[in-house]
Amino acid sequence: MMRGMYSAIAGLQAHQTMLDVTANNLANVDTVGYKAQRTTFVDQLSQELAGASGVTLNNGGTNPVQVGLGVQVGSIDSLMGQGAMQQTNNATDVAVQGEGWFRVGFGTPPALPNNLQYTRSGDMTFNTKGYMTTQNGMYVIGRDSVPSGSAPNITYTPGTTDTYIVVPPGSTGVAIGQDGGVTYVDQNPANATYQQRVTAGYLSLATFPNQAGLEHLGGSLWASDANTGLPTVNTPGVNGMGNTISGELEQSNVDMATEFTNMITAQRGYQANSRAISTADQMLQTLVQMGQ
Repeated sequence: MMRGMYSAIAGLQAHQTMLDVTANNLANVDTVGYKAQRTTFVDQLSQELAGASGVTLNNGGTNPVQVGLGVQVGSIDSLMGQGAMQQTNNATDVAVQGEGWFRVGFGTPPALPNNLQYTRSGDMTFNTKGYMTTQNGMYVIGRDSVPSGSAPNITYTPGTTDTYIVVPPGSTGVAIGQDGGVTYVDQNPANATYQQRVTAGYLSLATFPNQAGLEHLGGSLWASDANTGLPTVNTPGVNGMGNTISGELEQSNVDMATEFTNMITAQRGYQANSRAISTADQMLQTLVQMGQ
């Protein structure tokens, strides 16, 4: 079979993958916290018909003569840019303005989860026991709150211990600050902080040396792997971490204009490679007919 036919088949496969990635981006255009992907191509090995030669006394040198053998997908990259913010006015919706990923996991309180996952989807809620969770029931892992002073003049600062964030059922006025502090008004008359604002804990954020290496898990969740590096964990606004914005959600960073352009490019590339296969087939038919 002609080399061009093999190259064109490789082109069909690569452009099909490009269309698959584009279609997935468009499908997730309204997914909270979704990060768009892009496809890059690289050429495959080339067949050398004649090698290069250096300069001689009577010859100025020649370049190699090579025929390419097609294309392949070089990478499918995650684009980690910030998505637009959408105001929801829901106190437990929280967006990260800047760097950082929420840490979540399935656990059995008081024991913390063994395997943490990461998300930019901040549509949080509280379960019947007061634990802060994601919409699919994963616990949100934060940092402890360190009180100082005595009631009614208690101040709170972030600690360094990982913990669940728990707001006692029946509390009112739940709010989330830019520093990740989750506060509420204590409605338990037995407590010294009765009808005072208490900080239950602080949301924690993680960053990675190579966040583009995070692995998609589905459900707006990501996992670290061998190429992401070890996470750096802090509370919002500390050491380069982003701030948390309550009452807003980060939307998908998919650019529809770019995706429609990519879709047209993938379609035209697929058509061109299909035409190359048809042309190679016609040439083979001509060759066969010559012997009749």
